[in-house]
Amino acid sequence: MVFSSPTFLFLFLPIVWLLHLIAPRRWRNLLLLLASLVFYGWGEPVFVLVMLLSCLVNYGLARGLSADHVTAEAQKRKAVLVLAIIFNIGLLAVFKYADFLVYSLNNLFSLAIPQPGIPLPIGISFFTFQALSYVIDVYRQETPVQKRLDSLMLYIAFFPQLIAGPIVKYHDIADQIDARTITVQKTSEGIRRFIVGLGKKLLLANTFGRVADQVFSLLPAELSFAVSWLGAFCYLLQIYFDFSGYSDVAIGLGHVFGFSFKENFRYPYQAENMQDFWRRWHISLSTWFREYLYIPLGGNRNGQWRTGINRVIVFFITGLWHGAGWTFIIWGLYHGFFLLLESYRLIRTDWLWRPLRHVYTILVVLVGFVLFRSEHLVQAGAFLRSMFLSFAASGDTAARLLQEAATPGFLILLPVAFVLTLPIGPWLHRRLAHARLPQPLLDGCSLLLALLVLYLCLLSLSAADYNPFIYFRF
Repeated sequence: MVFSSPTFLFLFLPIVWLLHLIAPRRWRNLLLLLASLVFYGWGEPVFVLVMLLSCLVNYGLARGLSADHVTAEAQKRKAVLVLAIIFNIGLLAVFKYADFLVYSLNNLFSLAIPQPGIPLPIGISFFTFQALSYVIDVYRQETPVQKRLDSLMLYIAFFPQLIAGPIVKYHDIADQIDARTITVQKTSEGIRRFIVGLGKKLLLANTFGRVADQVFSLLPAELSFAVSWLGAFCYLLQIYFDFSGYSDVAIGLGHVFGFSFKENFRYPYQAENMQDFWRRWHISLSTWFREYLYIPLGGNRNGQWRTGINRVIVFFITGLWHGAGWTFIIWGLYHGFFLLLESYRLIRTDWLWRPLRHVYTILVVLVGFVLFRSEHLVQAGAFLRSMFLSFAASGDTAARLLQEAATPGFLILLPVAFVLTLPIGPWLHRRLAHARLPQPLLDGCSLLLALLVLYLCLLSLSAADYNPFIYFRF
């Protein structure tokens, strides 16, 4: 079950919301936990056992790190932490990377080891990183241990952010698990934010994703300069509106149920260099790697060379986290390479005219996403050659695809998407604040706009047969 499915929108969410509203406070956490387990196990119930195992083991390890169990024995606490890291990374290694490891060994050493073919539990990278961050924070004594198993399970399994993020740190919502307030204003803001995310996904991401999928399915001989650039730009828009849309949905649903999650995207395509991009893109993940990997490795405290090595390690792992494949690893190293060039001041964007800084950043990100989207490195190479080394006219297949892509809906949504990558929302909010318009008028306009977007989403959902979930590999 995903947020943009009819089952979720018309059955699961209304039932859970109404039950949550009428349930006594002491039963609300249990209700949300049971709902989260149903949500996660809707398609393949067996994977609920994997998540429950993660919850139980990390609960026990964190209890072992608390002052009640280990007082002055620093070595014992460190051993428990190492065990937690081994368990959580091992869980990812078995379910997410076993096939990739066997495949790589077979190619490298000409072996014929059969691949295990272990199915990938959806969202395992997200809930594993949440659980591990909790145990590490308990070890660092930055957060108290949670003694109630059901409360910790709710933190790890809460359905709004379970399968597509953002990655929530325990200490950010610990107080909200124990006591939270639901107000009409917060619920209203949450519903509007949910609709915004749904609109990003169904109206924008799906529109551009359909074209991107068609382009990336072409054979190398069928690619042309225009078509390859069209596919790359469409995927650039698809992944942003899909990923930020799901983050908006999670943040909005969090508000509806009384939780406040931090922002996960902050207009990343307005970044002026790659360092700025990673401060705006998937903020919860970049923050996680900085706090739990980059700084423990030494950060930037041990000279330029060690800092460079630390960044390469972080972005190698960042690429691998996104998917078990060499395209993801190369994508991560590619971003790390540009960050090194900027940190060593071999690329100076501050010398450039501001619009050129944005052009540089978008171009680097665009090329990276071609690597990210490609099924393998051979396809990525052919795609990039078509973009930068081939200026041949479109063939029959490419020309037909260009004609099919240029639908009225696509041509209307393309400038809309461009505008929505700009910080229009904050700008409009400031302008309306200065205008001092009556609040009921503003609330009414906001409600009408939300209802219009919701109507278009439902219309799109009922008419379309294309609604992919691109995070199965995460």
